[in-house]
Amino acid sequence: MSHQPARPYGADNSAEEHGRRVASMFGRIAGWYDFLNHALSLGQDIYWRYRLVRTLRLPETGIVLDLAAGTMDVSLEILRQYPGARVLAMDFTEPMLRRGQRKAKASARGRSAQPVLADGRRLPLPASSLDAATIAFGIRNIVPRSEAFAEIHQALKPGGRLCVLEFGSGKSRVWKGLYNLYLDMILPAVGRVISGDRSAYAYLAETIRGFPPAKELAAEMRAAGFAEVYWQPLLSGIVVLHVARKACEPT
Repeated sequence: MSHQPARPYGADNSAEEHGRRVASMFGRIAGWYDFLNHALSLGQDIYWRYRLVRTLRLPETGIVLDLAAGTMDVSLEILRQYPGARVLAMDFTEPMLRRGQRKAKASARGRSAQPVLADGRRLPLPASSLDAATIAFGIRNIVPRSEAFAEIHQALKPGGRLCVLEFGSGKSRVWKGLYNLYLDMILPAVGRVISGDRSAYAYLAETIRGFPPAKELAAEMRAAGFAEVYWQPLLSGIVVLHVARKACEPT
């Protein structure tokens, strides 16, 4: 496995090329993904997913899209809080979904989660077919974001919610710059030592640094047609939970 620095992901010639490279990268680290999530967040990722799912407000037997489902931790948390729900766990990286599928099969509630290999910019879903949608730490990896937001908006039923969990913008200095130092130095180094792939975690730090502030992301969601967009910073804004609702149709 090569440890040569990857060219900047923003330099890709097309959204398709970007998607292929990101899928390949996550495929390489799929085996270490869950462990590193827990280790690098000191276990906070479990609480963050809990908070994400708490905002869904699903009907008892609702249909939920978990986009960028990865190893399906959010999908399983949805089914823990909403046992009667049905979850479409969609991701662009097959090795991640396979690991998630094994976890789902080991859980009785996981049988209601259906893994689907799909591009977030071209969802294989009819209009107004979803009661809610989530995307956790995945919207950074979709280029352009506007296409994913538009696809989700179309697939949601009127009144349905989109809940987005994502790192806050690395453009802000958090904890007097200590978090920024963590992004630049510690995260890539730990990722390399444990997973053997420094470029993947250098990419993570790069995309966090370039991610828009919460106010700008909320404006992007409104531009896609969402109403009542708001956000909640978690852990001093290191992570931000965005909630948006598709407007109800006039009666």
